[in-house]
Amino acid sequence: MYPNLYYAFKDLFGIEINGLKLINSFGFFVAISFILSAWILSMELRRKQKQGLFQFTEEKIKIGEPASLSELITNGVMGFLFGYKIIGAFTIKDALQDPQAFILSGEGNFLTGMLAALGFGLLKWWEKKKVQLNTPEERIIRIWPQDRVGDIVIYAALFGFLGAKIFHNLENWNEFAADPIGSLIAFSGLTFYGGLICAGAAIIWYARKNKIALIPLLDAFAPTMMFAYAFGRIGCQISGDGDWGIANPAPNPYKWLPDFFWSYTYPHNVVQDGVAIPGCAGPYCNQLPIPVYPTPLYELLICFALFGVLIFLRNKIKIPGQLFSIYLIFNGLERFFIEKIRVNTEYNLPFNPTQAELISAVLVIAGIISWRYFNKIQGANK
Repeated sequence: MYPNLYYAFKDLFGIEINGLKLINSFGFFVAISFILSAWILSMELRRKQKQGLFQFTEEKIKIGEPASLSELITNGVMGFLFGYKIIGAFTIKDALQDPQAFILSGEGNFLTGMLAALGFGLLKWWEKKKVQLNTPEERIIRIWPQDRVGDIVIYAALFGFLGAKIFHNLENWNEFAADPIGSLIAFSGLTFYGGLICAGAAIIWYARKNKIALIPLLDAFAPTMMFAYAFGRIGCQISGDGDWGIANPAPNPYKWLPDFFWSYTYPHNVVQDGVAIPGCAGPYCNQLPIPVYPTPLYELLICFALFGVLIFLRNKIKIPGQLFSIYLIFNGLERFFIEKIRVNTEYNLPFNPTQAELISAVLVIAGIISWRYFNKIQGANK
């Protein structure tokens, strides 16, 4: 396992770059997932625009203005945080031994923070100065849905993270009650469905606010979200973030299947769970005492395959909304069945379901109902 990029570069290339200890492997793959998903979403929105499913909106903008005080202050604050923490980590002894603890602490370098704040502020001033006009002008521009992908991704990331945190703490209430602050600020502990629900609600609100046709937008999101989930699971598998399966001590019965596909102990996992690895010194020296099903590996392979199916079906299905219905069904079925071999908190109900099993069952039902609904609407419009 590679808890952060330092260990990945050290193992794969024999290079030791201490600064890479600040880049968590899981966070790195999630960030790349958002970037690639934004590109896929943009392509899908452009395709649907050419099909005549979207309309532009007009907005009035002012160009040629100098940098405002609020812009300079915002950039300065961002620069200070970057210099105080990120640059400061290289100037403070042992800060990189436990990057998470350092980032969450109040420790940092005030001097590098102030220098970075000044630099960020000057960059914003220069950026605006290059296009400044003697007399600022007002212009009306056309904005298509694909022009708003940046905003959509920011909404998805922010509300997705908040939702993932909220639902994780609801699922693990005893842990949250024991340490509320620690549970909220910890880098680990995220629930996908919480992120999906809250991010979905935020994007629907954003679409209505900006007059984006909702049903074509949902269809564009279907392959995008399946890809994002699959790619994000790469980070889970590589970092060993605790999203693994139940114990599987049985020997691999399939000679053609690599052993780590059957069961795995997740050595050097980022959550430092398990028992000490003999001869290992320093952080991340634990591995699971009993091998488990590598469920993140199964999910990333299954979801990449489902992404391919959705990409294939997007030109075959002609009724708006039904591609999103298929996504709901695929997503729900995949997660419902993977839960059978995955470690999760069970609710104390007559049939002891997990939170994900309940939500995935609802998604499948919602997908079936919405499929019939969109089909009925199409029939009524003929």
